[in-house]
Amino acid sequence: MMKSILLVGQSNMAGRGFIQDVPGLRHERVKMLRNGRWQMMAEPIHFDREVAGVGPAASFAAAWVQAHPDEELGLIPCAEGGSSIDEWASDEMLMRHAIAEAKFAQESSELIGVLWHQGESDSLKGGYQTYAAKLTAVFSHLRQALGQADLPIIVGQLPDFLGQEGFGASATEFNDINREMANVVAQDPHSYLVNAAELTANPDGIHIDAASQRRFGLRYYAAFANQEDVLAVLPDEAAQLGVLYQRPETPQEKMYRLSRAFALGQMSYPEFIAQLTGKGTAK
Repeated sequence: MMKSILLVGQSNMAGRGFIQDVPGLRHERVKMLRNGRWQMMAEPIHFDREVAGVGPAASFAAAWVQAHPDEELGLIPCAEGGSSIDEWASDEMLMRHAIAEAKFAQESSELIGVLWHQGESDSLKGGYQTYAAKLTAVFSHLRQALGQADLPIIVGQLPDFLGQEGFGASATEFNDINREMANVVAQDPHSYLVNAAELTANPDGIHIDAASQRRFGLRYYAAFANQEDVLAVLPDEAAQLGVLYQRPETPQEKMYRLSRAFALGQMSYPEFIAQLTGKGTAK
C-alpha cells in the first residue's frame, strides 16, 4: 500500500518559493491528493493561494522515494497561508479539513507522518506565551482523530530572517516561538525538530525562498528518516539536491512536463510533438 504524509501549517509549508528559481522536482512515484484523486506531484503542491509555489514537501518526497525505490508516497496538502495556531484548534475549519483529507487518504494509503510548519502569525503581541499548550493540543488531536497514537510529527522552526523587513518585520518574537516549539518537541517522544539555520527569504521578508525550501525539505526528511532532531545545517545538502535534480526523468514524467508546458502556452503543438517523440522539429 502507498504511504502518505500530511502537510499542515501556514504559508511556508504551503510554499511561496518562486517556482522558476529552482529546477523542477516531479516523480511518478510521488503523488498528491487533489480533487479526491492521487495525481502525480507537481509544484505548487498546495493551492491555498494563487501565489502558492515551492515548499519543503517536494524535496522531502523526492528524498523519501529515493530511499524507498519500490514504494510510492502520497502528499496530503492542507496548509493555509496566514493561519494562526488558534485556527488549528480541534474544532476549527482548518483542522477539520485536514482530518477529513487525511482520513480519506487512509482509505488508500498508510499515513506515516505529518510535516508541520507554523508560527509566523503568532510571533507578535505575546503569542508565544500560550503557544506551547496550543501546539501540544494540536498534535494530540491529530493523533487521536487519526487513530495513530505514535504518529511522527516533524516540526520546522522559524527562520532567523524574520522580524527585520517587509511582511516579516512584525514577527519579532520568532525566537520565543522557536523556544516553545523546542520545549513541546522535547516532551513528545514522536515529534522531531528541524532547524531553519541559514535559510534565506523572498523579497517580502517572511517567506522562505525556493532554494532554501529545497534544503529545508531535506532536513525534514533527515529528521523523519532518522527519528531525531536536526539541529544544524546538513553537511551535504547541495550534493543531495544535485542527485535529486540529475535523476533521469521517466517517459511518464516527460509527458507530464511537456503537457503542462503546452497547456500553459509555453510551446506550440509541433514543438510539443517534436520534444515528446524526439524526432526533431515537426512540420
